[in-house]
Amino acid sequence: MENILKSVLENVLVSEADIVVSVTPNYRGGESSALEGRYVFSYTVTVHNQGDHSVQLMARYWKITQGSGECQEVRGKGVVGQQPLIGPGQRFRYTSRAILQTPVGVMEGAYTLLDIAHQRAFEQPIAPFRLAVPHQLH
Repeated sequence: MENILKSVLENVLVSEADIVVSVTPNYRGGESSALEGRYVFSYTVTVHNQGDHSVQLMARYWKITQGSGECQEVRGKGVVGQQPLIGPGQRFRYTSRAILQTPVGVMEGAYTLLDIAHQRAFEQPIAPFRLAVPHQLH
């Protein structure tokens, strides 16, 4: 019975429920210029693998919406020049930047991750988060 249970558990796929993505945005006032319509934000992303198998972050997709409603889509391989392998219980953290033409915007997206044990790719949604110059929105 123990071998059967072990076999069943080993075949459970990593799913989006096993991956937790959190994002912390930060306005970079010293790099921004309201006169030039340049608002710089950094954002720190933490990807936490709560599953039982390693995953590799293969690709990213971001939809960046300016306060004006204008949208830009960004797709690319990995993040910050890497395609990190994230083991069970591990976290991967990185910081990147977005430059807006308005003081307020929204980013959302998805990662394409590979479940290493099963060689199966899946999409991990990234919930929308606000980029806002302090005191623009309350």
